[in-house]
Amino acid sequence: MAAAATTTELEAPEPMPSYAQMLQRSWASALAAARGCGDCGWGLARRGLAEHAHLAAPELLLAALCALGWTALRSAATARLFRPLAKRCRLQPRDAARLPESAWKLLFYLGCWSYCAYLLLGTRYPFFHDPPSVFRDWRSGMAVPWDIATAYLLQGSFYCHAIYATVYMDTWRKDSVVMLVHHVVTLLLIASSYAFRYHNVGLLVFFLHDVSDVQLEFTKLNIYFKARGGAYHRLHGLVANLGCLSFCFCWFWFRLYWFPLKVLYATCHTSLRSVPDIPYYFFFNVLLLLLAVMNIYWFLYIVAFAAKVLTGQMRELEDLREYDTLEAQTTKPCKAEKPLRNGLVKDKLF
Repeated sequence: MAAAATTTELEAPEPMPSYAQMLQRSWASALAAARGCGDCGWGLARRGLAEHAHLAAPELLLAALCALGWTALRSAATARLFRPLAKRCRLQPRDAARLPESAWKLLFYLGCWSYCAYLLLGTRYPFFHDPPSVFRDWRSGMAVPWDIATAYLLQGSFYCHAIYATVYMDTWRKDSVVMLVHHVVTLLLIASSYAFRYHNVGLLVFFLHDVSDVQLEFTKLNIYFKARGGAYHRLHGLVANLGCLSFCFCWFWFRLYWFPLKVLYATCHTSLRSVPDIPYYFFFNVLLLLLAVMNIYWFLYIVAFAAKVLTGQMRELEDLREYDTLEAQTTKPCKAEKPLRNGLVKDKLF
């Protein structure tokens, strides 16, 4: 066992492929896996679930309690910290109503991304520089290291909270239905990858996705603060413009470049080399591909936004996402003055 571990540690990292190599090799591996699956079906799925999925009831209960904790903590922070801050800074009513959501998300994503960056870049884990290593030495029911398990608990419980928050706490936007789908897919990926002990690749997915959320919310906060107290603050305007450029670049680099070439290449192609009969191969790859499609969907919004700025259709940076339902459909008072409809049937409380 020690000799095997030493061999794994000394194995040279595989060079990251090009887009063409990733697509060609992944398609060939998936096609070979489909052809070689003689007894694929519900029977195999049930057996795989029974034999390889390990998720205890206390773990689910802990995640549910933490999700309630996130909701309570956000409510308290909104009432005692974010709203008083908006009032003290004399933000415009519309910006004051939006600040709590962005401030809350910035704090969470910044903390979680920093933690994942530390695990990937500051510890012994080689997964960022050598993505195929995420499946080496994989065993069904293997122990999850406590530091990665902590990252999973934080992320899983937060996305449980985020599903509720999108409907009842956040501003309803044109892409909110897509956001709900994203949260459900993400939560399903988190729970199932933990149960099947694919936690190494999950840590890499966290790192590649959270960084753009940090920049998004930071940029939006600067947009809100640039016009406050009846004056225009050039520093916040400059930071917002630079943040917008940085966000666009990082979205492409982390989610559309590194994510396919590091994560999808590892899950679609190299996973079968490490574990030829890896459980639920198609299930996980379909979910990851769906996540990639949503990343492309939102990138189209980013491109459209940039085109409006470059062609002069938008003179000033307003909101990086730029598609609140309230702005698109009506000129009624903002939700600081009147409760918003969440796009379904119930009034939002904040």
